[in-house]
Amino acid sequence: MFEKRIALEKIRKIADYQFGKGVGEKLFPDNVEIVFSKRTGKVKHIYLGKNLLATLNPLTGLFTLTMDGAKRIFEIMQPKRLWVQIEQDAVPFVEGGKDVFAKYIVDLDEEIRPGEEVIVIDGKGEIVAVGRALLSGMEMKAFKRGVAVKVRRGRGEN
Repeated sequence: MFEKRIALEKIRKIADYQFGKGVGEKLFPDNVEIVFSKRTGKVKHIYLGKNLLATLNPLTGLFTLTMDGAKRIFEIMQPKRLWVQIEQDAVPFVEGGKDVFAKYIVDLDEEIRPGEEVIVIDGKGEIVAVGRALLSGMEMKAFKRGVAVKVRRGRGEN
């Protein structure tokens, strides 16, 4: 029990650092299940009920989000951060797991830095995919070609 409390505090602090102050406690309530690596003993996955919310990347020390985790974060995050809005024409491809090209970006959080976890949304503000930014927010706006977001999972994937 003591170990879980310490781990919960740690993952909340990481989430606050990565996604903004106050996100950690709301993203990871007290009833989350923390799965530890059998080999290293470090935090590996965080579940809420049967849903995987995030995986802690051992190389970066930061979270990679699942669609469920992205939905929870996007609902609680104020102001909204780390989002990229794409054209409606690109939605079927991106929700199927294809990467986001700069020319299909309509709007975004200009504070995005390369390598950050981003949430891809459509024109209605619904989450289409989660992935990793390859360009900064300013570059995504300026460029008209090339991959801007490496998509990890789209909402249409099983």
